[in-house]
Amino acid sequence: MSRGHCILSHGFESGPDATKVTAVAEVAERLGWTHERPDYTDLDALREVSSVGDVRARLQRLVERASAAAAQGPVVLAGSSLGAYISAIASLQVPTRGLFLMVPPTRMGPMPALDAARVPTSVVHAWHDELIPAADVIAWAQARSARLLLVDDGHRLNNHVDASAQAFEALLRSL
Repeated sequence: MSRGHCILSHGFESGPDATKVTAVAEVAERLGWTHERPDYTDLDALREVSSVGDVRARLQRLVERASAAAAQGPVVLAGSSLGAYISAIASLQVPTRGLFLMVPPTRMGPMPALDAARVPTSVVHAWHDELIPAADVIAWAQARSARLLLVDDGHRLNNHVDASAQAFEALLRSL
């Protein structure tokens, strides 16, 4: 019997088989959570909408999937970069048990500033993120008393995939 369902959203110009999303999917499975990894690559390609594709459609796709899953049981939303942003925003619209955000943008162009439901939240961010200032994420996490892991890495967290997976495992175990 599943403990709940995790929806794992990849970053911009990435995909559902990306390294970090795959690592957290393996953790979910090992701990008895079902999971899915939506593919947003079609929406990311819509550069005529914005430089990061169709973010509103990405969010809507996640909200629809999360709503269906929440009707069946507990849902945890997780994502990297743009996937983290839409996961956080979706948590305001869908019953969410927990949030796991890797290198979340605190601002996304014309979209609302990063916001999230008041649920257990864990954030992994890089001190040397070249796209999203660490100070912005620290302030956001502090305002929510979120768990925060800061690592010596860049935006892709290439050297901290295992640390990210361990942080996700700690969140799931705490729920």
